[in-house]
Formats: sequence, C-alpha cells, structure tokens
Amino acid sequence: MPGKLTLDELRAAVEAGEIDTVLVVQVDMQGRLMGKRFQAEFFLDSAWEETHSCNYLLATDMEMYTVDGYKATSWQAGYGDYTMKPDLATLRRISWLECTALVLCDVLDHHTLGEVPHSPRAVLKRQVARLEAMGLRAFMASELEFFLFRESYEEAQQASHHDLTPISAYNEDCHIFQTTKEEDVMRAIRTGLQGADVPVENSKGEADAGQEEINVRYSDALTMADRHAIIKNACKEIAWSKGRSISFMAKWNTDAAGNSCHIHQSLSSADGTPVFYDANAKYAMSEVMGHYLAGLLHHASEITYFLAPYINSYKRFMAGTFAPTKAVWSMDNRTAGYRICGADSKSVRVECRVGGADLNPYLAMAALLAAGVDGIENKRVLEPAFEGDAYGARDVREIPKTLRAATEALDGSAMLRAAFGDDVIEHYVHAARWEQEEYDRRVTDWEFARGFERA
Repeated sequence: MPGKLTLDELRAAVEAGEIDTVLVVQVDMQGRLMGKRFQAEFFLDSAWEETHSCNYLLATDMEMYTVDGYKATSWQAGYGDYTMKPDLATLRRISWLECTALVLCDVLDHHTLGEVPHSPRAVLKRQVARLEAMGLRAFMASELEFFLFRESYEEAQQASHHDLTPISAYNEDCHIFQTTKEEDVMRAIRTGLQGADVPVENSKGEADAGQEEINVRYSDALTMADRHAIIKNACKEIAWSKGRSISFMAKWNTDAAGNSCHIHQSLSSADGTPVFYDANAKYAMSEVMGHYLAGLLHHASEITYFLAPYINSYKRFMAGTFAPTKAVWSMDNRTAGYRICGADSKSVRVECRVGGADLNPYLAMAALLAAGVDGIENKRVLEPAFEGDAYGARDVREIPKTLRAATEALDGSAMLRAAFGDDVIEHYVHAARWEQEEYDRRVTDWEFARGFERA
C-alpha cells in the first residue's frame, strides 16, 4: 500500500532527504491526535522505541482543560508522565505534509509499562483480544460525514462561528456537478489519504448544502480505528491548507442535517471465513450474527455515550433527518438505528447508524464489540425485524434523548463494567458528567436572543 513504511524504509527515506519529520502521536479521549514532531534522525536514533507525554492528555475536556476529579491523574498526584510506545505497524508517510511521516503510539504506564486501561487504543485492543480468544476477528468500516465551509478556521473564529458559508448552496447528495466545484479540497483529501496508507473507496456529496462523506476500505477493527483518527486529522489539515474549514460536529446548525458516523461491522473466523454468513438462513444471517445483533440492541442505551459523547451529539437525533431515534433493527431501512446491509450475500453485516461524526472511533467500536460479544456469549435471542417508518413507531426501544440519560445508562452498565473495567467506566462517566455540568452553567445564544427583551 502506498505510504506504508518499515523502520528500514524510513531510514532510507531520511538518508535520501525525502523525510525529515516524524509525527509521534497518541489518541486522546476526544479522538484527536496528540504528540510531538521529531527530527527524523532523532526518531531513528531512539524515539522509535519510546517517548513520553503528560498524563493529563487523557484527562482533559474538549478545551484541553485539566478537569478535577479523575482517579487516574490530578494536581495532587502531580500530573506525571505516560510512556508513548510507537506501534511501528502504523508507520506511514503523510503525503499532504512536506517530508513528513507519522506513527501511532500505545500509551503505557510510566512505571509498570502496562497499557493505560482508559487510553482509547487500549480499550479497543481489549475487546479485540476477547474476540481472538473466541477464535473470532472483528472487521469494521466507518463512514464519516462533515461540512465543508468557504471560510478558513481563522475566519470562522473571528466571526465567532456565526454566519458561516457552506461550500455549496444546495443539497448536494451524490451531485456530481456541485462536487466538481469542491474537488480542489476533496481530491486532495482522497489522494492524500491514499498516499498515507488509508485506502479510499470514494467521496460524495451528502444530504445538505456543503455536506461531504468520505468512505474507506473495510478492515480489522484496530486498523479501522487508526485510519479513522488519521482521516479526521487529514481532512482538517488539508482543508486548512486550502483556506477552507471542515466541521465534524454532530449538528452544526439547527436547520442543517447532522453529521453521522455509520459503523459497519462483521466477524470472521481466524482463517477469514465470514461468521455472519449462513447461506441456508433467512437473509443469510447466521445464528452468531443474530446473537451479536441481539446484544447490540439489548445494550443499546448503555453504549450510546460512546456513540454520542457530547451535549451537541443529541441534537442530531431528529425524526425525518436520516439520523435514527429508535434502537431497532431493520432490513435496508435508513430510519432504524441498526440496519442490515448485504443481505443474502457473504458481505452481510450490521450498520450501526446511531453514532455521530464527533465520536471517538476506538471507544465506539469497543462498545459495539463488547455488546455484540455479550450477545454471543449469552445467546441472546434476536427480536423480529422492524418494518416501516421507525420514526413514527410507538412502544419500541428509543435512543437516549440527552447526554444526561446516556451517562446514567453508561454508569449503570454491568456489561460495560465487566468488559472495560470499573476504573475505565468511571473515567468516562466523569468525562460525561463534566461535559453536562459545563453546559448546564452556560448561557446560550438562544436563551439570550429569546429572553433579553421578552423575559
């Protein structure tokens, strides 16, 4: 694959003057890349083995504020170091940055050198290992949506993010002429990712003015999560380089469509045989697939926080917007929270439509896998498929309507506590409650405009 590097290939590229900088990064709680830019010679000398970062990087909010109350780190404990251990299997060229390579790191305890349990990559790796112990491998793909704006990030900030101009004036879903007008950015994203060991399938216009989608190849869960984190960073960097801005907010505007992150998922045996496929079963859905899907539904409320982690995430769940409101499953039905794709074929799989583009891919995929494994282990029975318009359905399982409700479901989840560990769940419950508290104390523009004169 173009862009992939071994350590020896990096050494040769450095000697040839092709690469002079190596980004050594970890993924934070919000799914962002955090780390250092190494002079390539120093990376090859020693940093390829390890470097260090402050442990507050896994205990901050979106604003990078050092939040009190975390068990893992605090002012009292002195905010010490974590060890960043490069995973050399992720080493790659970053084609949109001059002479630059990147490697993703696992985050280790500075003293024990064990993986930090609440680090997003470790959370997912734990669920992947559970499946491997069952003789199974998870495969996933995330479809990322975002809005592309004419303004740069700096211009948007100067305008307090008001009156932004989407790149197009009308709904551009699959619209070739309109997306041609955006190709200076979107082609750079596709080719940039392709050159960075992220195999792209396509980009397309989505269901609102200025909305885009990028799709990449199905892969094993950890590789897909790594690619997802790189994709988001790449889209922002490339748009910035073109004088544009991109937002992955779940709902950037009351009247606009939301940004989703649909996650496709299936399992295979160790030898690559599709486990969800049974040629003799209805829709070719195997018994294992039925149990897995039943687990997703049984624990749908508990895992929602990892699919919708912010106050804004819940503004997306509106009827008639292609964002789901009901946690039901259906056959090729975009009103349901869980849709079956590829029915009657070896590619039969589950598409979770609940997640927004603001999710952390490692945590979201780990939560989905944990719920699916629970369904398999407990042989949960799959309810009948929902038929019709799920938006109008009554007396069916609903997606939590608020972050507060999703947080309570997460806190009370015995399944996730067993799968992730109590300390990990407490860490993210604390993050969720901080997000809620920060919002609750703020005066919004809507309140001000509504009540300044009339209250």
